[in-house]
Amino acid sequence: MRQLISHRNASAFEVFLKLLAGRVGQLINLSDLSGATGVSSTTLSKWLSILEASFVVFRLRPYYKNFGKRLVKSSRVYFTEPGFAAYLLGIREHGQVASHPLLGGLFENLVVAEAMKARMNKGEDSNLYFFRDNNGLKVDLLVDNGQNLVPIQIKAARTFTADFFKAFSLLRRLGVPFRSGFVVYASELETSFRDDRIIKYSSLEQIL
Repeated sequence: MRQLISHRNASAFEVFLKLLAGRVGQLINLSDLSGATGVSSTTLSKWLSILEASFVVFRLRPYYKNFGKRLVKSSRVYFTEPGFAAYLLGIREHGQVASHPLLGGLFENLVVAEAMKARMNKGEDSNLYFFRDNNGLKVDLLVDNGQNLVPIQIKAARTFTADFFKAFSLLRRLGVPFRSGFVVYASELETSFRDDRIIKYSSLEQIL
């Protein structure tokens, strides 16, 4: 990658990488990152493409029935190897993760990356998206299987709460077609809640 960027921009490129790590699970705004790095958004867009082509990061696009909108709307960026994102954030020991302010984003990165890898290993298109509307409704991960959708919420919490399933009720009111929603969280308990389920991280591949 260093061969694809000029040596005079090497330090700015490293800052860009660290800023991306600090924004896992968030919408990426290259104009904002341009101000933080001192590099034009055009150049940052090229760098992001290099990182994607090198399989360092990948984009998660928003779900719209209109395919064209999926391509132009803001995306989220995740690291293919979540451990690299943790390294860029200065995490050096396992014990640092639990108390880190970006624990939620890192756990989300882990789940989304494993979901993407699981589908690719099956020889299937990723067909992974996130959902967000103008009223603040958000779903972390949406799997489009062609005939139906599988909404997945990702929670780094270790204790169960019914609030985890709130987004699924709202999706149903909007008429979004799906059978069951799933919550992937950082504990071993697996249970059902009405028509939806809560599962542990290691069971993720079963629902993809």
